[in-house]
Amino acid sequence: MYPDWIDIGLVRDVPFRGSRVVTTGKGDIAVFKAHDGQIFALWDRCPHKGGPLSQGIVIGHSVTCPLHNWVVALDTGEVKGPDKGCARKVALLIEDGRIYMAAAALQWNAA
Repeated sequence: MYPDWIDIGLVRDVPFRGSRVVTTGKGDIAVFKAHDGQIFALWDRCPHKGGPLSQGIVIGHSVTCPLHNWVVALDTGEVKGPDKGCARKVALLIEDGRIYMAAAALQWNAA
């Protein structure tokens, strides 16, 4: 349907204030649903020590890394101060209740 987008599932399968993981050959991608239903995706690696962001607590439009409590903005991947860093953001398309991930995301090496 969309040659540059990969169907990764249904919006309803992502829990509110939570995430689900999409496993790819390049690494895991965490797909988050905020309290207001907005969907975001980041590579599932905190920029600090590589912690699994998918296991963090989602508050508002941010996720807190479960390893060292770094707070990452879901819309940009930017770490909120005083810490510095950026998690890699993944472009999404939402249509008819389905989530599509930009195929270009898989050209990046997550290692």
